[in-house]
Amino acid sequence: MTQPSILIVDDEPINIRLISEVLKQDYDLRIATTGQQALKLLEEDHKEIDLILLDVNMPEMSGIEVLDK
Repeated sequence: MTQPSILIVDDEPINIRLISEVLKQDYDLRIATTGQQALKLLEEDHKEIDLILLDVNMPEMSGIEVLDK
């Protein structure tokens, strides 16, 4: 049985490490550090992503702007 996948989108490395440590045993994790990276991953793997954990406050493109795309 395959693990559910989660896309973590955050510009803070400490947040990514913390979330990854908690979830890595039970989920297939994908990481994006910018809104642009997240959109690219979603374009490539949108059918493979079960949940997105999206930081709202990021430089260049906020989480709200990612949702608008």
